[in-house]
Amino acid sequence: MTAPALSSRIRRTAAPPIPAARAWAARYAGQAGPALDLTQAVPGYPPPPELLARLAAAAGSAACSGYGPIAGDAPLREALAADISAFYGAPVGAAGVAITAGCNLAFAMVVSVLAAEGEAVLLPTPWYFNHEMAMAMQGVRAVPLPTRPEDGFVPDPARIAALMAEHRPRAVVLVSPNNPTGAVYPPALIHEVAELCRRHGAWLVLDETYRDFLDPASIPPHGLFGDPGWGDVLVHLYSFSKAYCVPGHRIGAIAAGPVAMAALEKAFDTLQICPPRPAQAALAWAIPALADWRAGNRALMAARAAFFRGAVGRLAGWRLDAIGTYFAYLRLPDGAPDAVAAAEALAAGQGLMTLPGPFFGPGQDRHLRLAFANAGEDVLAQVPARLAGVGREG
Repeated sequence: MTAPALSSRIRRTAAPPIPAARAWAARYAGQAGPALDLTQAVPGYPPPPELLARLAAAAGSAACSGYGPIAGDAPLREALAADISAFYGAPVGAAGVAITAGCNLAFAMVVSVLAAEGEAVLLPTPWYFNHEMAMAMQGVRAVPLPTRPEDGFVPDPARIAALMAEHRPRAVVLVSPNNPTGAVYPPALIHEVAELCRRHGAWLVLDETYRDFLDPASIPPHGLFGDPGWGDVLVHLYSFSKAYCVPGHRIGAIAAGPVAMAALEKAFDTLQICPPRPAQAALAWAIPALADWRAGNRALMAARAAFFRGAVGRLAGWRLDAIGTYFAYLRLPDGAPDAVAAAEALAAGQGLMTLPGPFFGPGQDRHLRLAFANAGEDVLAQVPARLAGVGREG
C-alpha cells in the first residue's frame, strides 16, 4: 500500500534548526563543564514579579477565558499605539495596530496577505530562518538579498533596486536590529528602501522585534511613521517576547495602514481567532508601568554585549563580524571546519550549543550565531575556551 504524500511545499521547507542543533548536544559527555545553550534568543532573566502576578490573575479570570476581538483587545492596542507614537515621535492610532499570537505568526499572516504562491519577496541574507520557512510553506519565493561583513551586514540599496527590477517582488523584508547578526540599519537606509518600495509598488515589511534594546542614541531608529502615507507602503512587526520576558505567552503585533489591515483581518480570523487574552491584559498594564524596568534590561544587554566582545576579541583566529542586541555573528578561524561541522563539534564535544550560518541562508558557511543575551557574564566567560576547542574531537 502506498503511503499518502505530504504537501510538496512542506517537504521543501527546511527542518526546524534549533531542535537539530540541540540534538547534537545529546552526545555531550560533560567533559568541558556544564552545557551552554546559546541557540535561541531567550531572555536571560525572568519577568518582574508584578507582571507575573498580573499574568496569573488574568489567566484565572473568567473575563479572559472567552474569545476576544480578532485583532486584539482594545486596551493593549491602545497602549501599544501610544508606545509606538512616543518611541518614534509620530502619532499612530490604535486602529493601525493589531495584536497577534506571536511575531512569527504575525510575519506568516503578513506574507499570506502580501504575496501569492510563486510571487517573490526580497529577504536579506543572512536571514531569520523562520521568515524563509514561512515563505516556503506558502509557496512564496524568498529572493536572497546578500549582505556583507565589510558593510556591517547592512543591505546595499543599489542591489535592492537591481533585484526589484529583476524579480518584481511583492515586498522587501528588513529586520533591524537584525537577527542573526545584530546589525542596526541606519535611518537613511530604511527610508531609501521605503522609497524604492513606493516606486516599485512593493510593500516594506519592517521587523523591529528587538527595538527595545537599541542604544538610546539610536532612538528613533527611523521616521517612517512621521509620513502621513506610511500605511501605504509599511507593514511593521513587533514582539513583546524579549522586551517583557514572556516568549511563552506568544504575543506580537502588526502596525499597518487601513488597506493592509482590512486584508489582514481575514488572516486573523482564520489563523488565530484571537490572540491569547491573559497576556494581553497584563501587557496593557506593563507597557507604561515597566518603562524603567525595560530601560534597565537594555543597559544589561549592552553590558553583556561589551563583555562578550572583549572575551571573544582575545581569542586567536576568530573574528566577531557583528554583534548587537541579542546576537553575535562569529567568523570561524581559517582551517576550522565549515559552520555545520563546527557547530556539531562544539555541541557534542564542548557542550556549547550555537547555530551554524547555513541555517540562516546561502553563503554563511564560515559563521556561527551565538545568542549571548541568554546568559550572564559567568557563563559567557566560559565561551572562549569552548570555542578554542572546535575541531579537537574530529
